Amino acid sequence: MHTNDEDQLNKQKEVHQEVDDATQIKYFGGHEYDGIKELDNPLPPWLKYLFYVTIVISFSYLILLFVFEDEDIVQKKEYRKEMMAAKAKTDVAVSEEATKTATAAPLTEEQILAAGKVIFDKTCLVCHGKFGEGLVGPNFTDEYWIHGGKPEDLLKVINEGVIEKGMISYKSQLNKTQINNVIAYILSLQGTNPPNPKAPQGEKIVKN
Repeated sequence: MHTNDEDQLNKQKEVHQEVDDATQIKYFGGHEYDGIKELDNPLPPWLKYLFYVTIVISFSYLILLFVFEDEDIVQKKEYRKEMMAAKAKTDVAVSEEATKTATAAPLTEEQILAAGKVIFDKTCLVCHGKFGEGLVGPNFTDEYWIHGGKPEDLLKVINEGVIEKGMISYKSQLNKTQINNVIAYILSLQGTNPPNPKAPQGEKIVKN
């Protein structure tokens, strides 16, 4: 066994010492497949130095990332910075919009009713009729109310809905201004005489 091992080592040394006739480069011992021998060809200097540079860069990056925690490199901090900047822009836009709203001239009664009619025609007409005369929903033109006829009563119904009667909540669909405008329009229908009004429902509420 000892002799065989020595013979094998000698063969590997002989193979390793073999030189390619064309390039005069030694063969890499033990690397031969299908008659193809691998040359012991060293890397060119520029590739070797480039490899060293990548090692230095990687090591420096790890030091900055985990030791110094540089804000320009740590991605989480960059993300937080971007989010804070975006939030600042949003806050400025909201503030400007609020300022415009606060400084805007108040609407006249006619403008409020006109804006309320737009909302009514879009969301209420299908159940309460074009003139508020009542269809599936109750009549808005008489003195009878099922859930109360005060503005706060209408506000509650619009915000919360009356599911058992098929009235959904519009709190997520209308803003406060739109709700107030449509309430004003609904109350303005009191005492009008629309064609084919629905029969009274609820309790009679007479305004003082």
